[in-house]
Amino acid sequence: MAGTKDTPKTMVLEIVKETIRNHRLLEQEDDVLIAFSGGLDSTGLVAVFLELQQEWSFRIFLGHFNHRLRPAAAEDERFVRKTAQQHGLPLYVASEDVRSFARRNKWNLEEAARMLRYAFLEKTAEKIGGAKIATGHTMNDQAETFFMHLMRGSGLKGLASISPFVKGRIIRPLISVEREAVADYLKNKGWAFREDESNLDRRYARNKVRLDLIPYIQENFEPDIVQRIGKTVNILQEEDKLLAKWASQEAEKTVFMKKEKICLDLKSLLALPKGLTRRIARDFIRRVKSDLRGISYQDVESLLSLEEAKCLQLTDKLLLERKNGFVTCRSEPFEKIVYSYRWDGSSALVIDELDLKITAERIKRLPGSSDFDDKERAYFDGNAVLFPLHIRNRQDGDKYRPLGAPGHKKLKEILRAKNIPLADREKRPVFLSGEEIIWVLGLPVAEKFKVCGGTKEVLAISVAPHGQR
Repeated sequence: MAGTKDTPKTMVLEIVKETIRNHRLLEQEDDVLIAFSGGLDSTGLVAVFLELQQEWSFRIFLGHFNHRLRPAAAEDERFVRKTAQQHGLPLYVASEDVRSFARRNKWNLEEAARMLRYAFLEKTAEKIGGAKIATGHTMNDQAETFFMHLMRGSGLKGLASISPFVKGRIIRPLISVEREAVADYLKNKGWAFREDESNLDRRYARNKVRLDLIPYIQENFEPDIVQRIGKTVNILQEEDKLLAKWASQEAEKTVFMKKEKICLDLKSLLALPKGLTRRIARDFIRRVKSDLRGISYQDVESLLSLEEAKCLQLTDKLLLERKNGFVTCRSEPFEKIVYSYRWDGSSALVIDELDLKITAERIKRLPGSSDFDDKERAYFDGNAVLFPLHIRNRQDGDKYRPLGAPGHKKLKEILRAKNIPLADREKRPVFLSGEEIIWVLGLPVAEKFKVCGGTKEVLAISVAPHGQR
């Protein structure tokens, strides 16, 4: 990979040409839609392509998506429109309230922005007539992504970071150029660009990697760390392609259609090397779910360790079942049970919707360990619990800190990690003192309400089928 430190503007152009040739990013007379935000990287990409256009035969279009997330978003759009007009480039603009979209769909902001932006670019590229979509990702973006994936514990595919060519349409011509070289290139050409103030916000992990981690490594360990990682990523990408090809060949034998269902021959899969089994298992999940959003390393491991005649609740809507060595998706219809009770604890409470009876008693000390069973009974610090308790069905967004856990967790994720089927989750009442969850039937009590050395009175809450003594 060519270096870009102290690279003159002529070298930036040559590096981009080399990247395009090596990865076959463009064919003769391709149309190119540049994702143009007005920032440093995308402005550099526009400038480079205008220079390339003098030598190669392709048409340039600009696409700008206004996320409405920043106070300066409107000014960015004006800058983009002015730049397009100055250079006589066709411009497509779209705008959407990303924050509201993310809230409605329960996505994080970055994920929602990316999804909407690429959906706009894909649609626009089709409108143009099948244009390539060029983004301004640089070698620095690649290094930042590498570190972020490394800290998440990603495998080879994740560490391979940002590819030069994706889905046969998305191209990254600046991926072998450092951001500093792009800035020098624009300065030498007299081009202006917009500064995104959110890039300085250290609340975002990527910004901390960019502003703190990489400069620290450059100063104390390796000045050329961005280029070093670029070379490493190149190696990983080539090895990933090789492994992906091998996995694809094996997947043809282990993942297939059976009675109009996608089926995984788990028994045969487990006979393969571990590096292949994870890839094929992820591919199987992608096929039955349509994507891998929300799927973790542990989810894949749970699938690979799924026992015969057992089920794995992968998501709220996806239940996997193993029978005779084969895993298929099983639809499990259920009726959401809605209920809400206020209970002062003085007498038994019957939850008719679940056919359960709840009782409470106050005792001086905990009984022997053999009496502990979160599926039937829980013990609390009596002075920490305030009555009346609110007892209801679980709701989206429920969080609490189970006994011994390092912090609060989403109830949905706790139930999912325990492989509790969705229908069973609806039958587990949630107990709240004030606004805080103190217990969920079948799970540990909340850390804040546990019995400890200073507990003067223990509150015992028992749950049993209605009518059972």
